[in-house]
Amino acid sequence: MQILEQLVQLNSPQQQAVKSDRQHLLVLAGAGSGKTRVLTHRIAWLVETGLASPNGILAVTFTNKAAREMRQRVEELLPFNPRGMWIGTFHGLAHRLLKAHWKALKLPEGFQVLDSDDQLRLVKRVMTDIGINDETLQPKTAQWYINEQKDEGRRAAHVMESSDPFDTTLRKIYLAYEQACERSGVVDFGELLLRAHELWLNHPPILEHYQQRFRYVLVDEFQDINTIQYAWLRVLCGQQSHLTVVGDDDQSIYGWRGAKVENIQQFSKDYPDTEIIRLEQNYRSTATILKAANAVIDNNSGRLGKELWTTGEEGDPIDVYAAFNEIDEARYLAEQIEQLLEQGENALDMAILYRSNAQSRVLEEALIQARIPYRIYGGLRFYERQEVKNVLAYMRLIANRFDDAAMERIINVPTRAIGGKTVETLRAIAREQGCALWQAAGLAVHNKLLPGRASNAVQAFIELIDELNQETAEMELHELTQHVIDASGLKEHHQKEKGEKARARLENMQELVSATRNFNTEQEDVVSPLDAFLAEVSLDAGERQADDSKDSVSLMTLHSAKGLEFPYVFIAGMEESLFPHKMSMDEPTGLEEERRLCYVGITRAMRKLTLSYAESRRMFGNETFNRPSRFIREIPAPLLKEIRLKSTLGSGFSSGGSGFKEEVASGYGIQLGQRVMHPFFGEGIVLAASGNGANASVTVEFESEGTKELMLQYAKLSALES
Repeated sequence: MQILEQLVQLNSPQQQAVKSDRQHLLVLAGAGSGKTRVLTHRIAWLVETGLASPNGILAVTFTNKAAREMRQRVEELLPFNPRGMWIGTFHGLAHRLLKAHWKALKLPEGFQVLDSDDQLRLVKRVMTDIGINDETLQPKTAQWYINEQKDEGRRAAHVMESSDPFDTTLRKIYLAYEQACERSGVVDFGELLLRAHELWLNHPPILEHYQQRFRYVLVDEFQDINTIQYAWLRVLCGQQSHLTVVGDDDQSIYGWRGAKVENIQQFSKDYPDTEIIRLEQNYRSTATILKAANAVIDNNSGRLGKELWTTGEEGDPIDVYAAFNEIDEARYLAEQIEQLLEQGENALDMAILYRSNAQSRVLEEALIQARIPYRIYGGLRFYERQEVKNVLAYMRLIANRFDDAAMERIINVPTRAIGGKTVETLRAIAREQGCALWQAAGLAVHNKLLPGRASNAVQAFIELIDELNQETAEMELHELTQHVIDASGLKEHHQKEKGEKARARLENMQELVSATRNFNTEQEDVVSPLDAFLAEVSLDAGERQADDSKDSVSLMTLHSAKGLEFPYVFIAGMEESLFPHKMSMDEPTGLEEERRLCYVGITRAMRKLTLSYAESRRMFGNETFNRPSRFIREIPAPLLKEIRLKSTLGSGFSSGGSGFKEEVASGYGIQLGQRVMHPFFGEGIVLAASGNGANASVTVEFESEGTKELMLQYAKLSALES
């Protein structure tokens, strides 16, 4: 058997997990311990030994990228293509169920999935409809509230009434939002899981069918599941199915979006016969990095417990750089990266991680100044670009005329004399009649409820969509996409823009045609290619994967770094109130999640880890003075190498001592870290120095003029009291 040959390559705990015959199995997989390998080998083992058929396996993970990788690996392990196997994300599998059982769930057959942007747009419209000003309550707050309720499995009718006016308003918005979604035939991400759970609860024959089918259920990243996802799994598995969950309670970092670390911690209590297998051998990082990670996470309570180790090298100590401010910190990190590049290292092997997105600006400036190519990992994704979303909105409206969000987006794109006042009239008709905007538009034209010019424009839009629908009915998906781009007027619209931006928009629309040309679905369910493609695009939303082809340094938040690895990792902003974040550090649960985030950050590093902090930091216009992060103090001192600012002038100051008050050049009375006065630029602080003698220069950050590099012999700087 092919799988037996593959098992020889696994270590003992990995083999034990793959071959376990227990009904309930919890695999505690530490960072870099090969959990995906174990999961895919277990699936192959079940199929090739005859314990399960491909049709009897359901495997769930959290991102489409991970699901695709899992399917590909399983196919490589098996001597045949396991087409009947369901491998996907929670949302993707829930969507598949909803498509198969739309009648039972009282959904329109062509229902569409709202991404986050379209959901927010609908929330704003609902708030306007029921007379709630967005200055009184932020639409994003209402969106967050709705998603939180759905993650907990609560519909608006199930939310307890409150005497708090704020809670009452949110509940009112949720109720109106539910009604708007029903009218439009759309569902959001939270609704996918909520409806799938209701499918089990309200339709026993359907539940029994899937319980009989899926005798083996496997879940990846189990520490990240929320309440409704766990409830859905437990009902599906019932008493008979075998449930394997793989995860790491030490890497649970998404509490802010509903993940419950308690689910993995309580799993063996929910299923008392659970076998627990720990994967602790790390194949990614040096021993020094692993010892640091173990020491930090050991300060958390309630852990299931494990200790990462490696047979690899001990590795370099962890550098800790103490900067006097964020500009000095950014300059130092850029210099370190520059040195690595000069030594022949690849920029793709380096990443700067930070707790807050606001930290990226000064880091970007330092990299630009050093002419180091970089990318913001998790920047604007392809399907989130304006021109692409416009084409998709036309395609969504062709697929489903009740999609209000799509109609609102493109009813006047390109411009066709349908202004905001006309759209508001259509909204009012839709409210009054309890119908979708598309129907309201038809009523407005038929009953002459709009001025002549506006009525003609709306009628032309209706005819355009109907014509697109008829003309594309027999087309291949990529032909449909191209026709929409041409016939909608979008191509001509962007050609008129001229310049690089117009060229980029046109290229992006053509890239969408390529995406649809290459799209194929292997689902056994009968779904139109257009529906399947639109669903995949919506379900992909929120997965901010960067373009790996560019030879550049990656900048990203610590949350974005989960699942990634880099030979060289720099974690910036290791300060109290920034990391751990001030919003989390006052609560034990919040602080423990911050510590898990630090553990995730540390374990991204393969060969070399550098930590940095600033004694003062200006963010959001305020200067703060924070102590070094407790997470640095939790790492044993022998693993750390503290680095202070050193001279680059070669004369005039020593490299000993603290490094913060070293003489820049004899005769000037200026020191690194010194506050100085300039006759034109005012007060500033000396950040760095370079050159010798007549060529000696300093970099000074001025309070009102920004950062400037000045020649010392001409600058007329005078030292100020510290």
